[in-house]
Amino acid sequence: MAENRVAVVTGSGQGIGEAIVCQLAADGYDVVVADLNEDHAKKVVDKINASGKRAVAVQGDVAKKADHQRFVQTAVDNFGRLDTYVNNAGIMIVKPITAINEEDLEKIYQVNVFGDIWGIQAAVTQFQKQDDGDKVRKIINASSVAGHFGDALMAAYGSTKFAVRGITQVAAQEFGKQHITVNAYCPGIVDTPMWTQIDRDMVKLLGGKVGDYWKKFSSSISVGKPETPQEVADFVSYLGSPKSDYMNGQAVQIDGGMRMI
Repeated sequence: MAENRVAVVTGSGQGIGEAIVCQLAADGYDVVVADLNEDHAKKVVDKINASGKRAVAVQGDVAKKADHQRFVQTAVDNFGRLDTYVNNAGIMIVKPITAINEEDLEKIYQVNVFGDIWGIQAAVTQFQKQDDGDKVRKIINASSVAGHFGDALMAAYGSTKFAVRGITQVAAQEFGKQHITVNAYCPGIVDTPMWTQIDRDMVKLLGGKVGDYWKKFSSSISVGKPETPQEVADFVSYLGSPKSDYMNGQAVQIDGGMRMI
């Protein structure tokens, strides 16, 4: 059995995804950097390869089932196998319920929900082809604190992240006996381009100035500061390691104590 571990991380050209794929590479994984923006993906690959680790870039849209299959094939073609698939890619819509339209829902569900199901299918298909014995393979999904608690103006986004939690639980039950675990990470207020856009969208809807809503949401975090992408990646590092092999079907908040359950 090959000793190398191989991971695909979607949406890993920037933000949380970039931190995750770089951390998995540092952990010893060979990695596939999958992103809609090919230039971003290639820059991350160059950084990882310069550190002495192995990475390849692949451009694709997580809303397309065939692209997930291509992400997995890229891993197999370059590194011979797949061990971990991280459904990280996601988008946000900030609107009151009365303003949400069909296009909004179709777009966000195609990426955040359909994309996770296509990723799970592609990963499981490859896992079932491999002669891995009792080695545990991993699927790791991105949910959110918004998938545990509903927030005003985030019905579209929050509903997709609630869905990811449900999908995670179902997949964990369906594949657990095949030595495939499925878990999710649930970040809070993370310093990323997505949160920069959320803040701007809030200003457009509610008034104020850029930075106001970033400060407002950050003030609710019990540890007293917003999250960094690396702090999310550190938890995903655990989910991608043998130390989490007995963990299955969980969606864990990693949010600095912003919301406690």
